[in-house]
Amino acid sequence: MNERAGGRRGELGAFLRAARERTAPRDVGLPGHGRRRTPGLRRQEVAELAAVSVDWYARLEQGRVGVPGVTVLDGIAGALRLSPTERRHLHLIARGEAPPRERVAAPVGPSLRALLDGMPLLPAYVIDSRFDVLAHNAAATALFGTGFGQGLAANSARLLFLSPDVRAAQLDWERVARETVGNLRANLARHRDDGRLRTLVAELRSASAEFAAWWDDRTVRERAHGGKRVRHATAGVLSLCYDTLAAVDGSDQRLLVLTPADAATERALRGLVARHTAALTEGGVRPLAG
Repeated sequence: MNERAGGRRGELGAFLRAARERTAPRDVGLPGHGRRRTPGLRRQEVAELAAVSVDWYARLEQGRVGVPGVTVLDGIAGALRLSPTERRHLHLIARGEAPPRERVAAPVGPSLRALLDGMPLLPAYVIDSRFDVLAHNAAATALFGTGFGQGLAANSARLLFLSPDVRAAQLDWERVARETVGNLRANLARHRDDGRLRTLVAELRSASAEFAAWWDDRTVRERAHGGKRVRHATAGVLSLCYDTLAAVDGSDQRLLVLTPADAATERALRGLVARHTAALTEGGVRPLAG
């Protein structure tokens, strides 16, 4: 055992003992009466709760086992009632790598909605790992039309591959679409048990020859930022930059913000937003993107 691995195993043992000693029996549904030589849980109790043998768990605390598996560590994390931060730390000191991120389904929070509304001139929207559009601001409606976030447009991946109008309007369609396929593959690796995500992939593979070909070539990409050109029905060709900001709360939500890449696009976006605002003021909302 090299010095680095030995130090990590020593830290693992110390961390497990500390977590075990601060976990009261009543915290895990065990009776708390009776004399105990040490505070907290016994090794046997942790082993039973984590569904591992007492001997193996004892050797784990003593640093006398190899690299434990992800499932076993998650069982121990559950037995010790570790927080998400503590679970991550456990994996890092036991395996030398972070655990797969747990997905926490959550609606778009009020602060994120306030952030969307606080960007009146920049089209922005929130998607999840399935590319479902969870929320968007008025500038996004001005750019994409009043149907954005509904029907086919409730999922941006489905919209990109299944709408002929969107395909024609996206002048860099092939690059953006290929990025989307790679991003969906990366998302599915993180959420293998997500039935709705698997259904979406199966639908797109069946409906789009390009999607099927790119899916089968095992493309993996994380779309974070870039540029694209869009032909708008009334504003002409727009040169846009896009940036993706990720939430770190386990929800796997992404905030996508579109910004103008040149002065002409900035003027066009301002005009779209102004006309959309005027339509709302007049009491009628007109679709502004085709």
